[in-house]
Amino acid sequence: MSPSSRSGVVAIVGRPNVGKSTLLNHILGQKLSITSRRPQTTRQHLLGVLTRGRDQIVFVDTPGLQLRPGKRMNRAMNREVETVLPGVDLVLFVVEALRWTAADENVLRLLRECDLPVLLVVNKVDRVQERERLLPWIEERVREFGYREVIPLCARRKRDVEHLLEALIRYLPEGPHLYPEDHLTDRSERFLAAEIVREKLMRLLGEELPYSVGVSIESFHEQGKTLHIDAVIWVERPGQKPIIIGHQGRLLKKIGTQARRDMERLFGRKVMLHTWVKVREDWTEDERALKQLGFDI
Repeated sequence: MSPSSRSGVVAIVGRPNVGKSTLLNHILGQKLSITSRRPQTTRQHLLGVLTRGRDQIVFVDTPGLQLRPGKRMNRAMNREVETVLPGVDLVLFVVEALRWTAADENVLRLLRECDLPVLLVVNKVDRVQERERLLPWIEERVREFGYREVIPLCARRKRDVEHLLEALIRYLPEGPHLYPEDHLTDRSERFLAAEIVREKLMRLLGEELPYSVGVSIESFHEQGKTLHIDAVIWVERPGQKPIIIGHQGRLLKKIGTQARRDMERLFGRKVMLHTWVKVREDWTEDERALKQLGFDI
């Protein structure tokens, strides 16, 4: 490997619902991290690997840092962020243009405690109506913290993403690739399947969906050229179950159909998906349940 090759780990951090997962998907050029308009879509960190010739960037998409982590699950989500940072080479702090909140300040407080180079990514600049306000707002952010660079962008614009990649590669250490060139993520297909089902729940139910919904994969096996997957959707209250199932089971069927199509695109093979809804009271406070769902408690 040429000594001029660069390789490193980059954490993507920010408050909930600021566009971290959307940015990662556009960087990778394919959908890996689930997205929705609701906060707390990402609950566990997810690794995505981008290899560009000699250089390799290992991105870690993290949950939005919770400002009031009262529940055990929210505390586990914050721990996901805090445990990732010591092992990275660079941080992308994603914020929304012209919007600075107490939750953003909470993330910045954490970054001040870390001796890491930080690039400030000002996302959603395409939504800014009063362009003359943007530069003074960015200057205010720069006065608050010593960012190595500030990069305004729209995560959905290819040229903006390319500019971001060119910038961050300059801050990575020289060294060989950390993963094989065809490696995409450290997460199993089983984990990704559960995340896809959860995304469809959030997208189709919107505000009706309780935050206390989890998905576990009970069975995942290949038979011939077909993946057979059994997914259980967990709720905390009996009254939440009919919300997800819908009238005559139509909503649950729609969730399953959309999830299956996404799985087939991601896994590159036919999928047979079966879904059930079960009640497990107060699972977001149940240490054993959270461990089963992959949280580090």
